[in-house]
Amino acid sequence: MIHRTLAIMRKEFLHMFRDLRVLSWLFLIPIIQLFLLGYAANTDVEHLKTAMLDLDRSARSRDLSATYQASNYFNITHFPDDREAMRRLIDRGEVRAGIVIPAGFGEEIDRKGRPQVEFVIDGSDPTVANIAFASAQSVGQSISMELIRELVGVDPDDQPGLDVRPRVWYNPEMRSANFMVPGVVGLILQILSMMMTAMAIVREREQGTIEQIMVTPIHPYELILGKVIPYAIIVFINVVGVLTLAVLWFEVPIQGSVLWLLTLTAFAMITTLAIGLLISTVAHSQQEAMLVTYLLMMPSIFLSGYMFPLEAMPASLRFLSNFVPLRYLLVVIRGIILKGIGVDTLMREVMILGLFSVIILTLATARFRKRLE
Repeated sequence: MIHRTLAIMRKEFLHMFRDLRVLSWLFLIPIIQLFLLGYAANTDVEHLKTAMLDLDRSARSRDLSATYQASNYFNITHFPDDREAMRRLIDRGEVRAGIVIPAGFGEEIDRKGRPQVEFVIDGSDPTVANIAFASAQSVGQSISMELIRELVGVDPDDQPGLDVRPRVWYNPEMRSANFMVPGVVGLILQILSMMMTAMAIVREREQGTIEQIMVTPIHPYELILGKVIPYAIIVFINVVGVLTLAVLWFEVPIQGSVLWLLTLTAFAMITTLAIGLLISTVAHSQQEAMLVTYLLMMPSIFLSGYMFPLEAMPASLRFLSNFVPLRYLLVVIRGIILKGIGVDTLMREVMILGLFSVIILTLATARFRKRLE
């Protein structure tokens, strides 16, 4: 058995190394995906382009403008003359927010009044709008505290009230990269293993060489192992490379055990390889195999919690997400990288991934055997 399986593996490796262009793309694609998603899939909103409509033009209004400008959230780039000009800037997308300081703002403050500052936010992108809204309130509260100290002579910190002091665990800086980049590892693992396994076997069927192999004394499971293991090795090397770049380039700290991370990643690869094998029993051509892979890939991305929290989804979609292996893989990868938790805490996810592996691999092997027969 071992010799026959190794012979198939040798044949597959020779085929991969014969076309170095394709082999190089297998290593370049994960790196490109990492950099694109690592930088593009970023929910940190800073230096938001903002328009400042100052109808007061006093020292107080200039101080307010300088305070917003000094924060990391807003970058005041435009100074329109009226509301209509500010509206046009927001309509054209040149700015995402606008601050309107009313006339008499400075005098009202000096009289210890409560002048209202209008903050207009472009809500076409809810993610940006929510962050801008919270940031505007945060900066405004900070300015109010300083005015109370200056005008009333009272330190708000010394007054009775509730003092809430949040503490952020696992990702204190709340960097998006620390959350998104580990998810890329799971995406690469699923996409590459599914696509390469499915297309490798379908290619043999298209070229008619799989029938030539089957007339030899080789068994179907030996053929499956010989075809799958080389691509599993390539995918695993890609995962190690992506993790290295995540640590060295994106400065994502791995809090847990690297050994357990690689072990559980390799364990989860059984499920993704089995899905690729199942695709190969459905597809009749490489193009069809690629289309089916993309068909399964898109729901996995949206229902796995990679980009959108599962808690925000409708109950029906949350139910469907229970059948997405990538959901549990991301919990394992992010749990080890971000939280440093061990296998005992992740036992539920590991067992579910194991169950997926058994069910999908059994179904794929049975269909593959029947297809060959």
